[in-house]
Order: sequence, then structure tokens, then C-alpha cells
Amino acid sequence: MELCQHLTTAQTQDPPARTPQGCEECLAMGSRWVHLRRCMSCGHIGCCDSSPNRHATGHATEIGHPVVASFEPGESWRWCYVDNVMG
Repeated sequence: MELCQHLTTAQTQDPPARTPQGCEECLAMGSRWVHLRRCMSCGHIGCCDSSPNRHATGHATEIGHPVVASFEPGESWRWCYVDNVMG
């Protein structure tokens, strides 16, 4: 499987998590999340689409950062929102 350009570029990026304790927005509003995703452009930690607030997708849509990586222990996949592919 060939990677899209966004995933290829993201392979060279490894920003630190801005809020390693959890979803940035959920922590601020006192909400819960299911799984966490880390933005590979800026390190934003957002909750997944199975979470009530879907902050990772919201960040990608609003800010335009295309790639997230799982921020769950033992998972190493990445997802491109632009091309809808996993890498």
C-alpha cells in the first residue's frame, strides 16, 4: 500500500503531546473521551470519533492539520483526514 503525501511528510514529524494527560478540549470542559489522537503537525491531543465531542476531527477540520497518530499505548498507526487512508 502506497502512502499519501501527507502521511509521508508526517513520518518526519514527531511533535510532543501538548496535553499528555488527555484530550485538550475535554480536559478544559470536564468531559470524558474514549480514545486519544495526536496531531502530527502540532502535538494537539484530541478525542476520537467514538468520543462524544470528536475533538481530533474537529481540530483537523478547523486548523487544517491532515494527519493524526493514535495516542493509545501499544498502537502505532496514523490517519490522513484529507485522503482517508491509514499509514
